[in-house]
Amino acid sequence: MYQKLVPLALAAVLSLPTLADEASVKKAVEGKLGSTVTSVTKTPYLGLYEVYADGQILYTDEQVSALLLGTLIDGKTMKNVTNERMQKLTAIKFSDLPLSMAVKLVRGNGKRVFATFEDPNCGYCKKLAQELAKLDNVTIYTFLYPILSPDSLEKSNRIWCSADRAKAWNEWMIDGKAPGGKGDCDTTAVKKSLETGRKLAINGTPTIFFGDGERIPGAIPLARIEQKLAEVPAPVK
Repeated sequence: MYQKLVPLALAAVLSLPTLADEASVKKAVEGKLGSTVTSVTKTPYLGLYEVYADGQILYTDEQVSALLLGTLIDGKTMKNVTNERMQKLTAIKFSDLPLSMAVKLVRGNGKRVFATFEDPNCGYCKKLAQELAKLDNVTIYTFLYPILSPDSLEKSNRIWCSADRAKAWNEWMIDGKAPGGKGDCDTTAVKKSLETGRKLAINGTPTIFFGDGERIPGAIPLARIEQKLAEVPAPVK
């Protein structure tokens, strides 16, 4: 019985239509998902295609016989291929950020530049603030991104309305000192920061953008920040 089934199974596989290129795979996946696929890229792994759609990476074969959602690890280097690709696919043009809407902090010569999106009630953001306090010769643009609670919006408005925004932000995030601003000034910048973050599909805080546009979510260690700043030239402002 088994011997009879093998040729039948092989015939069924061989009868599947072969999709010649990324464009064909893209069309087939869109038909199955019912949504727009941003990109399709052939990977060097098991004949798989990387499909980027709706802010997620999934994998399929050339027949689109299955769709796999998960992490792809390189068996030789043990690198997280999916994570590295996601960072590239979600990169932005740094100069497109509305930097005038951010809290600006300059230390030393300010030559090393990056931006963050943070919520004042985010515990991981406070952990990041402790790390960033050790950095010198940097310019940090912090976009107030109050997505956790109504209180986050109130605190963001009060920080923005403070006489020294950078000081108010750091005193709250590092020392727990409540911002002194009343929140009754023009807080359009906070609203625009929210709009920008949503357009960039930022779903969690902190989210860091470096000068090359790479996006890194989470409170990454100081050593990783230093490494990235050393690798990336200062963006054109």
